[in-house]
Amino acid sequence: MDLTHLPLDFAGLLALAAGLGWASGLRLYTTLFVVGLAGRLGWIVLPPGLHLLEHPLVLGAAGLMLIIEFFADKIPLLDSVWDTVHTFIRIPAGAALAAMVFGGQGIEWQVAMAILGGTLAAGTHFTKAGTRAMINVSPEPFSNIATSFSEDVVVLSGLWLMFAHPWLMLALLLLLVIATAWLLPIVWRSIAGLIRALSLPRPTAGGNT
Repeated sequence: MDLTHLPLDFAGLLALAAGLGWASGLRLYTTLFVVGLAGRLGWIVLPPGLHLLEHPLVLGAAGLMLIIEFFADKIPLLDSVWDTVHTFIRIPAGAALAAMVFGGQGIEWQVAMAILGGTLAAGTHFTKAGTRAMINVSPEPFSNIATSFSEDVVVLSGLWLMFAHPWLMLALLLLLVIATAWLLPIVWRSIAGLIRALSLPRPTAGGNT
């Protein structure tokens, strides 16, 4: 579908800001590279604040990190280490990208979008990190690989949807926020339970002392 003719009205800008925040929490470097490359090739029209993503240096750096993340995210335990480190990267990046979408709309809109984008990035990041931590309890690697590929597909689908059907993207993001608010406490309570179970002293061989 040719998206270059689609105007970036308010709904389009809002869907783009919210979508970039959401996607950054799952696949930051995929988001940067795909959106920047699509803009540079003329497949989509980016707002002026995001033209930086089309620069060759930005595309090169994002592409390199995309490749590293693609493999790191599919290796058990390494994926959780990667997620832990990126707690300090994905959330600020999601906030910054959302603010950049509204770069010409006034500082108040940029601050509001930074809050929205950062919140969405945090929600998806912590849900992803918590789910991966639970999956890593299993010794087999196939569930990690399957989950990682599923996240790749979801992010790419979301990136397309926020340009092609912004209102649908906004509706889905609203449902996602509700689902995340319900799921996130369950995931982290489960992780806390696993940590407590692993920290309990094990009975020594030979029975009672």
